Amino acid sequence: MNKKLLILPLIAIIGFQSCKNEKKSTEEAKTQEIKLVSPEFNADSAFAYTKAQVDFGPRIPGTAAHQKCADYLVAKLKSFGADVKIQGAKTSTYDGKSFQLKNILASFNPEKKNRVLITAHWDARPFSDQDTDPANHKKAFDAANDGGSGVAVILEMARQIQQKQPNVGVDFALWDLEDYGKANDETPDETTWCLGSQFWAKNAIATGYKAMYGINLDMVGGGSAQFTQDEISRQAAPDVVSKVWNIGSEIGYSSYFVSIQSGKLVDDHFWMNKAGVPSIDIIHYNDNSGFYINWHTQLDNLANIDKNTLKATGQTVLETIYREK
Repeated sequence: MNKKLLILPLIAIIGFQSCKNEKKSTEEAKTQEIKLVSPEFNADSAFAYTKAQVDFGPRIPGTAAHQKCADYLVAKLKSFGADVKIQGAKTSTYDGKSFQLKNILASFNPEKKNRVLITAHWDARPFSDQDTDPANHKKAFDAANDGGSGVAVILEMARQIQQKQPNVGVDFALWDLEDYGKANDETPDETTWCLGSQFWAKNAIATGYKAMYGINLDMVGGGSAQFTQDEISRQAAPDVVSKVWNIGSEIGYSSYFVSIQSGKLVDDHFWMNKAGVPSIDIIHYNDNSGFYINWHTQLDNLANIDKNTLKATGQTVLETIYREK
């Protein structure tokens, strides 16, 4: 065997590996060079907040888990120094049932005129109607991503805001009864869904609530998430879409905040826009593959939450808030 012939490929491999390591070091250096004006979003903390919600069980309206989670969220937000209140009334769902709606509203620096509104829904859908096994369709699921992740990101943002105040006031809204809609709702605005934000919007109009813009978070903890730019966001708040996606890309999360357009998606941001707050949706969805792969299935659980996605979402939204003057 000719050892010289073996040495040449070995040198080539070492050289290639060296180039790869240099490239990786350069990319890491570039990431470290990014000067964030926002505090560092802690993904471990956000994951813990996701787990805390899941540990109560599915947060289905009318259940003990729902009530216990509401108490937890209120106490947590208050502990971070926010002004917190529960908003709601008896509300009927498409199947004729009635529930006490509980939107959880939290405000930081309520005296500031310039405000940003960040929202997510905290309730869990009562059934896994998208599960591949029909036997599971009537079963509850953990709703770790579809609900839990957005709330967790908000809790971690609230924790950071307590420690370092931004220049603007920040309002958080956790929507209830968002996910109790009728499958294949064919009403023009899919009004069986998003009952919490619909209720809020009517009150916001009546009270004259104002914010510079709103950002709704939905399914922001799944693996390999891609947040596309939906039609409602692009039409109602194109400058906000550009701002958030540009910041996400600038600080290293372009693989999440992708410059791909998607169709009309009626989510809570639709009703926020109806209330006069230019609002966008950060949601794991695209026209080709649809929603997050485990959407409304038994697999929407803690094992399928990715801290990298929580980090990308939370840091991007925090950076957006802290860049406001």
